[in-house]
Order: sequence, then structure tokens, then C-alpha cells
Amino acid sequence: MTTPSIALLNAAHKADDTRENFRRELDADVTEFHCPSGELPTNFCYDGFVVTGSRASVYWDEPWIGALKEWVGEAVRAGVSALGVCFGHQLLADVMGGSVQSMGEYEIGYRTVYQDGENRLLADVPDDLTVFTTHSDHVTQKPPGAEVFAKNEYGIHGFRKDRAFAVQFHPEYDMETARTVTSSKSDQLSSERIEDVLADITAENYDAACEAKRLFDNFLEFVVEVQRERATAD
Repeated sequence: MTTPSIALLNAAHKADDTRENFRRELDADVTEFHCPSGELPTNFCYDGFVVTGSRASVYWDEPWIGALKEWVGEAVRAGVSALGVCFGHQLLADVMGGSVQSMGEYEIGYRTVYQDGENRLLADVPDDLTVFTTHSDHVTQKPPGAEVFAKNEYGIHGFRKDRAFAVQFHPEYDMETARTVTSSKSDQLSSERIEDVLADITAENYDAACEAKRLFDNFLEFVVEVQRERATAD
């Protein structure tokens, strides 16, 4: 497979763990941009881009979020392949005409997400996925023309529109990240709920969740196919 060039739009305020997790999973030529610091690509010369999770909400009125939305919108219109994760999932939905709102509660921990029909991103992944989730916002309306391919009782967990794919859950997390993120929610969750989630971060659950990591390879394979189609057209 030709090594694709990927712009990693790191939306995490504490960027180090997010950077490490995505670089580990993306077998590509990755260039990182830390969006909360105002960093964005200056052009759309990448084969694809990935928008990460964040503690921010896409509806916050912050300059870096507005600038990120503008760049992502232009990149999508230019036909650049996209993958959004958690905040990135919500941002892609917002940019492409969907809606995102607060849930008024938290989904956190290892959960089951159900595939809804066949889809490219979750090919060769079990229909019932074990995944790690942590979010209090969700996509309440998919973008017009988008296909929802994963969901659970909390709502939409995956959609695709054209060359853009998005998932609400965190396939990139390792066990250490899951524990760190869960422990950081003491201002939002009760100590009892945090302890319950931490107790559920086991090797068995992590091994099951690793099956969803296949989506990174599926995305990159899709990116390379688009890359070859464009080269043939030229």
C-alpha cells in the first residue's frame, strides 16, 4: 500500500496522549497540527485528515473552533478523505449540515455499539463492537445524505457522507488513556461512577475493544484507493 499523507488535527488541549495514540494507530506519513494553539494546515495537499477528540464542544464560540470548522469544511468540499473521532465526529456532522447538542448526561466506559448495515469503515469488525466511550455531547441529526452505520442507546456512533467517516467512540485509546481520562472526570461524575468505570477497564475489555482499531487500516486503504483514482484520472 502506498503510504498516504495524513494531517492530524489534534483538538485535545493536553495533546501528548492524543498524539501518541493516533500516531501509533495510523500507519501513514502523519503531520500534526495542534488546533487549540491555532495550528492548521495552510493547504489541502494531504491524502486525508483526522480530527481527534477534545474536551471542547463544537458549539463553543472559540476562535480556534471556528477556524477548524472553516478548514474542515473547505477540505471536505475539496474531496479530501476525512475521519473524525468523538469531537471530530461531532465537528464533521456540524460542518456538513447535521446538528450536535449536549446529552445532559455522560456516556463513559466500555460500551457496546451496534453496526447498522454494511459499511466500509467497520469492514471485518464484529457487528456488536466493544468500544471505549467518553462524551457528553452527541450528534442529534446526521448531515443530509449521510449514512448512519453505528449506534447504541445514546444515539449515533458512526456515519459516512461521501469521503468523510466519523465515529463517536475512541478506537485509539489504550488502557492507560482510558484510566487517565476517566479519573479526570471528578468534577462531572460521582466518585462511585468513576470507580465503576475504572474497575471495568480490564485486559479482557481492552482486547475486545482492539477489534475496532481495524477501522484505521480500513480508512487508510480507502484513502489510498482515492489517491490511485485521482492519479489515474490525471
